Amino acid sequence: MLFTRECDYGLRIMRNLNTETPVSVSVISEREKISLAMGYKVARKLELAGLICSVRGHTGGYKLTNGLDKVTTYDVYCAIESHVIINECLTPGVDCPLNEDNSCFMHRELARIQGVLIQELKRYSLEELANM
Repeated sequence: MLFTRECDYGLRIMRNLNTETPVSVSVISEREKISLAMGYKVARKLELAGLICSVRGHTGGYKLTNGLDKVTTYDVYCAIESHVIINECLTPGVDCPLNEDNSCFMHRELARIQGVLIQELKRYSLEELANM
């Protein structure tokens, strides 16, 4: 698992959308020093995940579909990366040849660590994090 630049940008975009009115990607990109192309790319992933929605028109842009109190870092991570995986052997649908009989202690330990990581990413809403 790697918390990529795109994930960081996703969190920053979400923070900027914590308003009553839609905000354009160009405004967010300027505020956050994100290239416009990357801003649109990340916003599109957030939109496809249902975290934000687009508003058309002269005063359009994007807005949150739910408040930041309903969104966690995990939600944003999954919108950008789709799976939290700390090692290839934990990828859904991948059969690890060293863990065919569930006897690999490394697999079990990495799965435990991944579970703890997921719990921590879900621990606080973005609103709670913003108020810490």
